[in-house]
Amino acid sequence: MSAEEERPGLGWRLHVDPTRCIGSGICAGTAPKHFELVDGLSRPMAERVAPAQAVLDAADSCPMEAILVSEAESRRQIAPEP
Repeated sequence: MSAEEERPGLGWRLHVDPTRCIGSGICAGTAPKHFELVDGLSRPMAERVAPAQAVLDAADSCPMEAILVSEAESRRQIAPEP
């Protein structure tokens, strides 16, 4: 188990599908503490995060629906809406 997985309060997992991401940067603009552009594609700054509205907004704003937010333990998809 990584140190990140051991930290309490990190109830969501973030994943960006690199095959869907077009690097629009909307996620990084919407949730700059959670996403960054690397080599023209979005990348989460951490795999597990505490719940935050900005993360949901970024996932919902992605034009390619490349961002997946799920519950850390159950892996139930939170955003975009399934």
